[in-house]
Amino acid sequence: MDQINLFEKSTEQPLAARLRPRDLSGFVGQKHLLGEGKVLRRLIEKDQISSMIFWGPPGVGKTTLARIIAHHTKASFIDFSAVTSGIREIRQVMQQAEKNHRFGERTIVFVDEIHRFNKSQQDAFLPFVEKGSIILIGATTENPSFEINSALLSRCRVFVLQPLSEDDLMELLHHALQSRDGYGDQAISIKEDFLRNIAVFANGDARTALSVLEMAIVNSEQDASGKVLVSEDTIRQITSRKSLLYDKNGEEHYNLISALHKSMRNSDPDAAVYWLARMLEAGEDPMYIARRVTRFASEDVGLSDPRALEVAVAAFQACHLIGMPECTVHLSEAVIYLSLAPKSNALYTAYESAKKDAMQSMAEPVPLQLRNAPTRLMKDLSYGKGYQYAHAYEEHMTAMDCLPESLQGKTYYHPTEEGVEKKYKSRLEFIRHWKETHKKQG
Repeated sequence: MDQINLFEKSTEQPLAARLRPRDLSGFVGQKHLLGEGKVLRRLIEKDQISSMIFWGPPGVGKTTLARIIAHHTKASFIDFSAVTSGIREIRQVMQQAEKNHRFGERTIVFVDEIHRFNKSQQDAFLPFVEKGSIILIGATTENPSFEINSALLSRCRVFVLQPLSEDDLMELLHHALQSRDGYGDQAISIKEDFLRNIAVFANGDARTALSVLEMAIVNSEQDASGKVLVSEDTIRQITSRKSLLYDKNGEEHYNLISALHKSMRNSDPDAAVYWLARMLEAGEDPMYIARRVTRFASEDVGLSDPRALEVAVAAFQACHLIGMPECTVHLSEAVIYLSLAPKSNALYTAYESAKKDAMQSMAEPVPLQLRNAPTRLMKDLSYGKGYQYAHAYEEHMTAMDCLPESLQGKTYYHPTEEGVEKKYKSRLEFIRHWKETHKKQG
């Protein structure tokens, strides 16, 4: 009788690792790069790989592509992790690559999560990439423009990998059920709708899709014949909480707030509230959104609807007082109100125009008539001389100049015909005409 080792652990790899393709024929997705005749496919097939960066969200095939290249190329292949490696490890690898280069052997260095390397660590690769001692392949989920040193980035070709489509993920799931590396040797009963639910839940991430399928099968009951029966309840429990792609400090953070802002600007409340939900459900700080919404109220609505700022500030205060998840409805109210409000960027353009003059023109002294004169000396120096107190006049305004001499006659605020601002435009036209007339008369 064989002895049973109670401490023996299964070394079986996760499903996603078992199904990792070794050549392009088994790779799913990225047709824009790997379809017949596409540039990356040609480079791999002809073994003409140069230094490159694979940029894309998790689970879209960045590491898999690097391993396919490793199997296809005649070069040595070194797998490197930015999470566990430092300068010392980089230098050791580079020294070995330099030796290989002297003997005419190419070395491909694959760096997963290259954005995690700091500047000095990335700089350690640069001279070896320049000399051709190594071919660098980096994988990153972050925008290389911000996360990769410009000198290193300029020597690499960037390939953008897209999230997998729902059909791509369905193809992967079917392959997992049929392949001998997956569950091809087992009897599995799972409805097509359940697979579709998994594909939608995975949100373009192949690793997530395969992990969810594996979890569903492992946690399902078997019938008398040994067939695994995946139930709707099992699928519902596993996919009850969708993990949205989001990084508060990464590019997606800025992409989503930009989408929210531009949807409101385009008077699209449905899109705006969708992007709001995407951000909040992914864990964004509601106070950050409230600050941006408050800015929008003046930048894009302004005096076309003066109540817009009141609504935005009220939502900001509500977020501060009660927080998540209750404040979602307050932010929704503000976002939808601002989407429906008439739009005017006249306040924004007024300030930007005035700022340009303030920064670029000579910093002239404040006109004497606008200065206070709290002391005898200041009065003797003519501070306040010529000041006209508006309330002392019948029209409650005067023709007194308030701009520096070189800027007199300059206008910054140009109201639109939108909403309430039309009324302010009419009022401003009257004021400007009145002042011009009284200056000539004076």
